[in-house]
Amino acid sequence: MSAYQDLSTPELQAMLKELQAQYDEFKTKGLKLDMSRGKPAPNQLDLSMPLLDVLNSSSDMKTADGLDIRNYGGVDGTLDAKRLFGELMGVSTDEIVLMGSSSLALMYDVVVRAMVHGVLGSPKPWGKYDKIKFLCPVPGYDRHFAISESLGIEMIPVDMTERGPDMDLIEKLVSQDETVKGIWCIPKYSNPQGITYSDETVRRFANLSPAAPDFRIFWDNAYCIHDLYEDHDELLDLFAELKKTGKANMLFMFASTSKVTFPGSGVAMMIATKENLDFTRKDIAVQTIGPDKPNQIRHVLFLKSVDNIYDHMKKHAALLRPKFETVLQDLENNLSGLGIASWTKPRGGYFIALKTMEGCAKWVISLCKEAGVAMTAAGATHPYGIDPKDVDIRIAPTYPSIGELKKAGELFCLCVKLASVEKILQTR
Repeated sequence: MSAYQDLSTPELQAMLKELQAQYDEFKTKGLKLDMSRGKPAPNQLDLSMPLLDVLNSSSDMKTADGLDIRNYGGVDGTLDAKRLFGELMGVSTDEIVLMGSSSLALMYDVVVRAMVHGVLGSPKPWGKYDKIKFLCPVPGYDRHFAISESLGIEMIPVDMTERGPDMDLIEKLVSQDETVKGIWCIPKYSNPQGITYSDETVRRFANLSPAAPDFRIFWDNAYCIHDLYEDHDELLDLFAELKKTGKANMLFMFASTSKVTFPGSGVAMMIATKENLDFTRKDIAVQTIGPDKPNQIRHVLFLKSVDNIYDHMKKHAALLRPKFETVLQDLENNLSGLGIASWTKPRGGYFIALKTMEGCAKWVISLCKEAGVAMTAAGATHPYGIDPKDVDIRIAPTYPSIGELKKAGELFCLCVKLASVEKILQTR
């Protein structure tokens, strides 16, 4: 079919009438599908059910260094878990702390502590400044933006490219403005585009020269092992590159097992230099007497080794890959060549990003919701929930079944067409 912009006004008016009839029919089907968040499906959670039964003898109650996991202690995580996840992330046990089940909670705590106490090298607590700023690659992760907004941190959008965020702008802002204290990053399979930062981008991060002595890179490596294909993306190790440039203290890296085992009861980790973590441990020791050590040991006994973790993730990929391919095929079959949308084709992660015609994203999401398919709010992938061009939509294919995805995909594509035709007619 011809691009919509090339069609005559009468042709578009006739198409609008047909699309509206199809949409009205969809509304009678009583769909109730939720694609608003990137949640693992029940069959993915089933993969980790043996985790609940691995602690079954008194010999499992002691860690490698003799700590009784049933008691107080081990404020920053058990040695056994640090060894396993440290090996996975390529760091020593002195460079990793394990606390709770949520890496998002760890990020929030780090920023709050920085506001109250500063970080290593801070001239004063961040909260004592009249204004501080974080750089925010867009489209990006709404939860990162929510942390910043809740703490009164000004957010500066930085456009994403196919190689990662615009490094020319980042280098300029970081080097010239001492109120720029941090940047949010999801460097592998970014949320929502599924972009992996290029080697050049990572090296440019490692060579940043911040005006602020306490600038930090918040490296949310949430999807570091969430590949969909054997031929997967590779992310250069920023920590190793920073060590080469002598700037390793700029990094706070985060990860978790939330989409490896159970999102509600995984293991969250923060990675940084020993100096950074020693500074942080003082506050951790005030905050808690110890994390959930039985849960950490359950993960060690269940996951066993790094090789076994990767084998486990291949099982996830086998369940997720057909879902991504179903959505991408629907987009290709229904929207390709029409000039009304473009989308990413990620090799891993949990999302697909789609761009509508300018001014259409909110209308598409509203149409979907009215017909029974809930999606992430338009604008959520931008700071303050404001997408200036109203184009970005995040698609989360992971939770629904293949059958549900096909229904949702048909409706979604119909809504994109309907909103686009209306937009074109409005501009004529």
